[in-house]
Amino acid sequence: MILVVGLGNPGNQYHNTRHNAGFLAIDCLAQALCASGHVCVAQSSAAFKGELLKCHDWLLLKPQTFMNCSGESVLAVRNFYKCDVVLVLHDDVDLPLGALRFKIGGGSGGHNGLRSLDSAIGNLYHRIRIGIGKSTLFSTANFVLAPFLPEEIPILMQTLHHATNALQAFLCAGESWEKIASLYSLSVK
Repeated sequence: MILVVGLGNPGNQYHNTRHNAGFLAIDCLAQALCASGHVCVAQSSAAFKGELLKCHDWLLLKPQTFMNCSGESVLAVRNFYKCDVVLVLHDDVDLPLGALRFKIGGGSGGHNGLRSLDSAIGNLYHRIRIGIGKSTLFSTANFVLAPFLPEEIPILMQTLHHATNALQAFLCAGESWEKIASLYSLSVK
């Protein structure tokens, strides 16, 4: 069983914020899986502390604990379903908007959601880092909690669709993580 987690904050006020790039990626993946004929069924349990979909042998999770406590939800789902692989989609201010990187393990880089995950399950999970850029005008906290600008949305959507293609190659076609990383990483010039 593979657990795919998108990091973000619950609530309409956070929906299109940069910090919710992981949630937006999970939504994009769920739509693509359903469109390709996979049946995705909601799994409800208060113990999961999140929105959970089961599609084939994959679980798609959007923790509803707020970013700083994401590890609680991931740990509960991982332990209940005995997941072999945890794959996390998250925003990354150290990458420009439109960049996409794949890795396993590493530090939190100051990301509170990753810090929570590291505390709960260790740091050896698969990661898809979604570049959101950085601001010189605002603090990092204010920047990541601000919505994407209208002119940024097309770039974000292209990046999320590219990540979805990578995830489908990994989940559905069984491609190796190394191959996914080499084929689907995006750089911005």
